[in-house]
Amino acid sequence: MTTARTLIPDLGKLQAFESAARHGSITQAGKELHLTQSAVSRQIRELEAQLGLLLFERVRQRVVLSRAGEKFLPDARRLLAQSEAAMLRAMATSQSSQLSLATLPTFGSRWLVPRLPGFLARHPGVTLSLASRSAPFDLEEQGFDAAIHYGQPIWANADCRYVCQEVIVPVASPDFLAGRALHEPASLAAGPLLHLSTRPKAWASWFEASGVDTASAYQGHRFDQFTMLIEATVAGMGLALLPRYLVEKELRDKSLAVAMDRPLETENAYYFVVPLRMKADPLTNLMFEWMIEQIGPPRQG
Repeated sequence: MTTARTLIPDLGKLQAFESAARHGSITQAGKELHLTQSAVSRQIRELEAQLGLLLFERVRQRVVLSRAGEKFLPDARRLLAQSEAAMLRAMATSQSSQLSLATLPTFGSRWLVPRLPGFLARHPGVTLSLASRSAPFDLEEQGFDAAIHYGQPIWANADCRYVCQEVIVPVASPDFLAGRALHEPASLAAGPLLHLSTRPKAWASWFEASGVDTASAYQGHRFDQFTMLIEATVAGMGLALLPRYLVEKELRDKSLAVAMDRPLETENAYYFVVPLRMKADPLTNLMFEWMIEQIGPPRQG
């Protein structure tokens, strides 16, 4: 037995409410939506009746959100945005094979995107939709076919496929390294050391793995994004522990150099995450197989 979804709102009524709230005017909302003032007023009254709430209060010639209206407005805007996004996804899918992928921001911009022309050349007709996400989320709810995740293979209602381990190395700009005698791990302790805020123990782990006991492992400037940390390192602010894949370009053009070839494998890894219902999806599997091919065999030594 199914229950009628009587609480699902009419999108036209939500549009009328959102427009009137944004303009503070029923008249302006009508002009924007190409409706009469009475039609907009009727839609808002019907929405209020459905909710059992008063959404607006009239002040002179304007309408002002009530407390209930202020609380409801963010949800209404989110529903309208999600509905528009669903329509756009459906329209795009009707024209070609589409893959919607969520990726870590820096991984996406520095490793994935520069390689995507090769994937598209191999699979013509595929349309990609990429978005950045930094933490696990509901893949089904947000309409993604897959996601790239750094951490442990834990993601609700999804299959986590191992891609690769992360290897970090100490790097700095050539100008910073010039004149510094960094011949052994302990010499890096003088810094200055640069840190990623979300990985505060990275330098401590590197020094420990190198057999160095130092009190300076937690000292230095901190940045909450890899992008800022990389730019700070290129600018000569100090030494940073960075994944090789994130600084491939800088190492090639010599704006960064490995300060000491003592790589450290982090405790987490990269995973290709697929909703359980998409495990057998051909296009999703093609993307995963292509990524594994791009990673190549594990580095030796």
